[in-house]
Amino acid sequence: MVSLLTLIVVVLAIVAIVRIVRILELVNVLGGHHDEEYITDKDNKHNGILFIIFMVVGFASMIYFTIDAKKYLLPVAATKHGVLTDDYLNMNFALIAVVFFITEILLFYYAFKYRHKKGEKAFFLPVNHKLEFIWTVIPAIVLFGLIIYGLKLWNDITKPAPANAMVIEVYGKQFDWSARYAGADNTLGRSNYKLITDENPLGVDANDPHSKDDKSVLNKEVHFPVGTAIVMKFHSRDVIHSAYFPHLRSQMNCVPGMTTEFFMEPTITTDSMRMITGNPKFDYVLLCNKICGVAHYNMHLKIVVDSPQDFKKWYKEQSLAVGAPEPAPAAAADTAKKVAMAAEVK
Repeated sequence: MVSLLTLIVVVLAIVAIVRIVRILELVNVLGGHHDEEYITDKDNKHNGILFIIFMVVGFASMIYFTIDAKKYLLPVAATKHGVLTDDYLNMNFALIAVVFFITEILLFYYAFKYRHKKGEKAFFLPVNHKLEFIWTVIPAIVLFGLIIYGLKLWNDITKPAPANAMVIEVYGKQFDWSARYAGADNTLGRSNYKLITDENPLGVDANDPHSKDDKSVLNKEVHFPVGTAIVMKFHSRDVIHSAYFPHLRSQMNCVPGMTTEFFMEPTITTDSMRMITGNPKFDYVLLCNKICGVAHYNMHLKIVVDSPQDFKKWYKEQSLAVGAPEPAPAAAADTAKKVAMAAEVK
């Protein structure tokens, strides 16, 4: 309510100022003073001072609202490549801010300094090759440096993942996410949309030996181990979705009929990020960043970044993917273990 009343007061004040200025113009016209000669040096000076005041107030407001908006921004990046991209983005913002302040200060200062004065005429300078060379070459050098650094950064981020990287497959469909983890062999078994059934929602090929130890996570929170390189593979069952991990600074389209992927390395656990943000309810999240249908807004999934020990504990509790054999009974497993140990002794 206070914000609404403040807005109404500001709007009414602007309307009042506009009407007063219009009344003054009509008074001048009725008084016979409606030509350019009636504008005095004093009037021009006042306008020049108003330009400077507008600049100062504008800068102060911009700085204040920029700082105030920080609370709405994402927290620190929680992946290795996220830190690099954030630094690169901040570098660009810093350069833009420097150029902005320099150009705007000159713009308003010149409006004040070179205001019209009786008896003075502006100097017409049709060409200045030195000045044109400076304002062309300097921006070109800066942009060239940004592009080269950006390409290097892009190549580092998109380079092949380490051979021992964990493999996780993410399935998007209207309107939820599911995941499949490669087992001990760190290789996902084949999957095919033709194999999708109610009992096999991920279409896992049970005849592929690599499928036997895969584990699935259906429509519930997904866990990542901190400090571990992870290859994310993406599929879509229906339309194009976009897997967006805002806090992990990662995004990849999920396209029907093809596999897309990227790799990342989480660096901050969920518990640590809650301490950093001061928000005990903070959670990482996977969102769909494509408008994929009427319930697009509902397509999100909780992500938990664990310590390696906590992740192993959670991973053991997950069920095997469809088509994989059930774990051996505890008694049979113990017997097999004893036989293996006896064989090693012999």
